[in-house]
Amino acid sequence: MISLDEALARMLAVALPLDAESVATVDAFDRVLAAPVVAAIDAPRADSSAMDGYAVRRADLSVMPARLVVVGESYAGTAAPPALATGKAVRIFTGAPLPTGADHVVVQENCDRDGDVVTVREAGDGNVRLRAGDFDLGDVLLAAGTRLGAGALVVAAGADLAEVKVVRQPCVVILGTGDELVSPGSARERPGTIPESLSPALAGLVIAAGGKVTRREQLADDLSTLTAIAIRAIEEADLVIVTGGASVGARDFAKPMFGPALDFVFNKVAMKPGKPVWLGRVGGTLVLGLPGNPSSALVTARLFMTPLVAGLAGRDAAGSLVWQTAMLGAELPANGARETLLRARWDGDLLVPLISQDSSSQLMLASAAALIRRPANAPAIGAGAPADYMPF
Repeated sequence: MISLDEALARMLAVALPLDAESVATVDAFDRVLAAPVVAAIDAPRADSSAMDGYAVRRADLSVMPARLVVVGESYAGTAAPPALATGKAVRIFTGAPLPTGADHVVVQENCDRDGDVVTVREAGDGNVRLRAGDFDLGDVLLAAGTRLGAGALVVAAGADLAEVKVVRQPCVVILGTGDELVSPGSARERPGTIPESLSPALAGLVIAAGGKVTRREQLADDLSTLTAIAIRAIEEADLVIVTGGASVGARDFAKPMFGPALDFVFNKVAMKPGKPVWLGRVGGTLVLGLPGNPSSALVTARLFMTPLVAGLAGRDAAGSLVWQTAMLGAELPANGARETLLRARWDGDLLVPLISQDSSSQLMLASAAALIRRPANAPAIGAGAPADYMPF
């Protein structure tokens, strides 16, 4: 059994980005770039107007008011009008290209139009967006490793890229084990059973971390059936999540179902809750075993599953494991021999441990917003003392 810090370090060592794939830019939101975004065009593509008004030669505005003959119009999405001669103007709209020779746009509010003649009362600012003023053809706009949020996706699309190369989303299979588990909504009709409450939450966490859940199954404790399911899961997934069956009971098959090919990264962690958590490999597929108790499962999912999926998806796995410090709103008793993660809620700026820390508790999870870290054998501390925590 190893320490929590050692287990986290081993997990991070295998939480490496998967191979790259090309996807349509319109489908790339929240993905991570595997290659830089390089501009395929200039932006803007030509000198263009920043306002609705009249494109003119600045030199024609030396004497005010200036009377100019309107010789055409220019709209966004069209080719530039013919070159502009002295004493002439072109009616222009926002985003439209300037004619050659024009170097100034007078906003329409500063002009009076009478037929084909416009009188400029005030020159104002230039209101011209210069060609390539935003970026040039060939510029590297986004580096590999960039997560494509809304702003970055605007840049990639604006670079005129139909596709971008991104880190492949990890395919995750979630297997819940236990004879007692049934689908939510059916336990009331089957004595001795409980709703399988973990996989919906784990699936949501996988998606939020950048993964893709390809299958969820709840399985009875039958080794031959579990082994067949495990073989299929290994073939189709980058990561298999197994809940329950990690102890040494007669029907605990979470590890045996993967056979002798299972190579452990770690097997059990000196932490509470979550001691049975384990991580291994079968070939090129990672397998993470989580405890079956809900609180234990979500604590270990937060510490191991979420950063593991994030790392496989190309995100910053270590960045999700940063401990912070806050003041306690209640005293904490002395801790036992295992490092402990207390579920806590916020009371203003203070952290308050939840009333129930039972590993099987479900109701308390709805209120849990942080994990307070208590080292092994830590002494009691009072309200107002600092404590390390991680958002939960």
